[in-house]
Amino acid sequence: MLDTDGWANHTAIGLERHGEIIAGVVYENYTGPNIFAHIAGIPGRRWMTRQFLYAIFHYPFVRLGVERITAPVEASNNDALKLNRNFGFENEAVLRGAMPSGDLILMVMWKQKCRFLGDIHG
Repeated sequence: MLDTDGWANHTAIGLERHGEIIAGVVYENYTGPNIFAHIAGIPGRRWMTRQFLYAIFHYPFVRLGVERITAPVEASNNDALKLNRNFGFENEAVLRGAMPSGDLILMVMWKQKCRFLGDIHG
């Protein structure tokens, strides 16, 4: 039997192409003003469609009404750090030695700074 109890407080959005999941985001620890997000995709930018970016930011900011999204990223994961910075996330804190590889960087995206909340077709 599949143990799903650990996922009770998680929500995910995925992007599928030709029957294969190529990108996704998992949300967790919703507190009202904040939610944690883990964003991943296949290498390259082919999955970054305007519609998908709109969906992954619209859900927490508009549907849930959060003011901020927190994204934890291993300091050694340069691709994820670059991706999040390109989305508009900013470094907020460093948890020294929190990961097997070293530090964990907490990044934040504020609702008022999110550029993906406009017209999905624009």
